[in-house]
Amino acid sequence: MKRREFLEKALVGGAVVQADASASTEREVEAQGAAGAPAEMLRQGEVIIERPVPGRPHEGKVLAAIQPHSDDIPLFAGGTVAKLVNEGYSGYLIRMTNDEKAGRGTTVGAVVLNNERDNDAVAKTLGLTKVFNLNYRNHRMDNESRQEIRGRLIHLFRLLRVDTILGYDPWGHYEENPDHYVTAQVVEAACWMAGSSRDYVEQLEAGLEPHGVGEKYYFARGPQLVNRIVDISATIDRKVDANRVNVTQGPAGENGARLRALLAAKQQRLPLLGNDDETANRQYIKHIVLDLDSMRLRAVPSDREIGRRYGLEWAEAFHYIGPAENRLARYIAENAVPI
Repeated sequence: MKRREFLEKALVGGAVVQADASASTEREVEAQGAAGAPAEMLRQGEVIIERPVPGRPHEGKVLAAIQPHSDDIPLFAGGTVAKLVNEGYSGYLIRMTNDEKAGRGTTVGAVVLNNERDNDAVAKTLGLTKVFNLNYRNHRMDNESRQEIRGRLIHLFRLLRVDTILGYDPWGHYEENPDHYVTAQVVEAACWMAGSSRDYVEQLEAGLEPHGVGEKYYFARGPQLVNRIVDISATIDRKVDANRVNVTQGPAGENGARLRALLAAKQQRLPLLGNDDETANRQYIKHIVLDLDSMRLRAVPSDREIGRRYGLEWAEAFHYIGPAENRLARYIAENAVPI
């Protein structure tokens, strides 16, 4: 069975990616066994629905959206990034590769430049403050020293005082792109080690301070233990905007206009695509890439379908890791007595 066919059957069937819509956030959810695996092997905790919060409750917090390629964050987490920025986060976009193997351009240099411009446009569209391009060779990150990559990320996490990251799941199953899984695993280690006063001490001598990253939103292109569903109904159009500016590579960009032209050459049209290229591009992204043909084009379930399962219009799914509750502090506050 082809990888994509397996993923489609597993994911759409609710194997590991989502819990059933009837599951509430107040009880534990058990995923259905995939490929005969015992259900107890696939147990996951409760699924929390994260809804938009009014005002700017996260003012002062910092996020880093980390992507190997210019289209990853827009495709898989664009709605959540936009939501968090709306709620007060300042944010940075870290791109790991130079994208030399992906997209349009008459030379390798042109491809690299076109993707860099798209990446800058993605950051601007999502309201992110600055872009950091680490420029590793595309599809060759497994050739690089993980220690060197990790050190650069630790430097950025400490410099920017990052509280929250969004990126690929370090334990995403059946991920075929080495840039994706190398980035994911290095990011996870860097989040932890950035908080240590004994790791990369030369950075501390240069004036930085230990600063671990305590909150992570992980997405994946395969089976995943999902415990966080983010309501992106209010930011779906911003997600469309971010995918619209990725014109060099990926399934979005200007592909709606291209489809409209192909159909016109056959004396056909899709009413969904409207009567002009810009409408065609936006409608194609929203209703085809993010919904109707999502499994083929992104290898993940439709954002609309994910939302529908939880009573939402549009949603993104993550494995979320947050700060552990300090139960000792609470116990002391509730039980300490004067001497």
